[in-house]
Amino acid sequence: MAAAQLTSTCILPSFEGLRSSTSKASFTSVALSSPFRSSTLRSSRALVVKSATTVAPKYTSLKPLGDRVLVKIKAAEEKTVGGILLPSTAQTKPQGGEIVAVGEGRTIGDKKVEIGVKTGTPVVYSKYAGTEVEFNGSSHLILKEDDIVGILETDDVKDLKPLNDRVLIKVEEAEETTAGGLLLTPASKEKPSIGTVIAVGPGPLNEEGNRTGVPLSPGNTVLYSKFAGNDFKGADGSDYITLRASDVMAVLS
Repeated sequence: MAAAQLTSTCILPSFEGLRSSTSKASFTSVALSSPFRSSTLRSSRALVVKSATTVAPKYTSLKPLGDRVLVKIKAAEEKTVGGILLPSTAQTKPQGGEIVAVGEGRTIGDKKVEIGVKTGTPVVYSKYAGTEVEFNGSSHLILKEDDIVGILETDDVKDLKPLNDRVLIKVEEAEETTAGGLLLTPASKEKPSIGTVIAVGPGPLNEEGNRTGVPLSPGNTVLYSKFAGNDFKGADGSDYITLRASDVMAVLS
């Protein structure tokens, strides 16, 4: 099938006496040949969006300041558990990496509080936290210590050790049927907001720089805010969520 040429005419206001003037804009359409052959899109200029800041090779050191840390981002999974190769568009954005540098900490009141994680520690961080940088040929993330969700030394999120005021919760399974016994499709299942606490962090810092603890314990069944936290899939297929203790609304019994 031959390519079609689409010409669009739009009327734009003129600055001369507010008379209308005609401007023609030409757009080249997609040329289609066969359902089994790739479509061709002609463009005079390609748009490239690069989100990470690239650090020039002449800089060999990057030292975070204050309560910030530098994390070397773990590479995205290129295959599923079953060995199926994933296209780049289907690869999940990583939320884990290794601490490679830390700042000097911060001062709370009269107390100097150092960064609570050391270099070499494998961590999980909030999904949209930090600033991504390309440094020494690798992807890194500069973020605040408070954006670190926890320490994960294995490949299973159930082993996560939450930091600060974070809580790790195993999500209760969604109902498979309605009250009337109708089977629910995956798309129609309501996202649960109830789960069991697996692990808790040491709590936030108070005005004196001391940890205040978290009013929850492993084993508690809790009700939490529906749209809070970061979702994870466990090695056994179970759903987990990490969130701040303040996003937990009630303990159920």
